[in-house]
Formats: sequence, C-alpha cells, structure tokens
Amino acid sequence: MEEEQREQAMNAERRMVKSAYEWVESIAFAVITVVLIFTFLFRVVGVDGESMEPTLTNGSFVIISDLFYQPKQGDVVVITPTVSLDIPIIKRVIATEGQTVDIDFITGDVTVDGEVLDEPYIAQRTHLKYDIGFPQTVPKGHIFVMGDNRNHSLDSRDSSIGMVDNRYLLGKALMRVLPVSEIGLIR
Repeated sequence: MEEEQREQAMNAERRMVKSAYEWVESIAFAVITVVLIFTFLFRVVGVDGESMEPTLTNGSFVIISDLFYQPKQGDVVVITPTVSLDIPIIKRVIATEGQTVDIDFITGDVTVDGEVLDEPYIAQRTHLKYDIGFPQTVPKGHIFVMGDNRNHSLDSRDSSIGMVDNRYLLGKALMRVLPVSEIGLIR
C-alpha cells in the first residue's frame, strides 16, 4: 500500500513536471513567433512631432509593413533616417514616379497631374512655402510626400528632404496601436 502511494505520488510529480515543461515550451514558442513576426513582417514605430496631425499625434505608435509594398498615392509611409534625417519620419504619399505635383500656395490646393486632391485628412490648407519651386515631376523610383499638418511639416517641399527614394521606405503605416484610445486602421 505504501509503495502504491509512493508510485502515485511520483506519477503525479512527473505529470506536474511534464505540464510545466509544456507551459514553458508554449510560452517560448509564442515569444519566438512574436519576435519573428515583428522582425520580418511588421515593425512598430513611434510618431515624433506634430507633422501628421490630425491623422497621427505626437507619441503615437503605429504598425508598419513593407511586405510586397509598392507606394501608392494617399498611403501613410515611414521613411528611414538618411544623411539629412536623424530619425524615421512619417508622411503621406502625394505622388509617385512620373506624376507632376503643383501647389497653389494662395488657395492651398495641391494638384497631381492637373487634378486637385481631395484631402479630408489635412489639418489646414497648404500655404507654407519652402525652397522648392512648383510644378515638380516625381523621378523614377521616388515619391513626393507631405505631412497632414501641412503648415507644420518638413517634407518633400523642402530640399533637405525632397523627393524620397523608394529604397528609403521602411513601409506603409497600417494601424495605430498606442495610445489605446486611438487604436485603429490608418487612412
């Protein structure tokens, strides 16, 4: 009887150890999966500054992806630091290669290939001039970007950024994840 109890106790102990190993294995698998997903498929990037308000606010965090990504007009993209940039920046694609951008700084209208853009996402009309003259045609392999907060954004209108080479795109911003009150897809 004593031996039977000892064996039952040992079996119970083995089951507990096996269960603990299974938990550790499951947690390790989950952590590795999350790390791989956020290394190769998605990244989380913080918003620094007010240039994308009201779409994105300072201190927000967004998920981006570059998987099979080709920039399209209207996309919100993250651009990697370059010689003229010390941190990644987030801007909206206004025009892609071959398109011609013109800005009427009096009316604030932005036109692409002669069509005035419908921009419900901007904070205010585009009145702030920089050192690049318009119209401008976007060269092959480049994009023209602007912040949604047009009069508080350093973007393709300034020669320090200019037309952005597609090789410097980290990816398209897909969704806001922080702050929690702003979680949602980016449009």
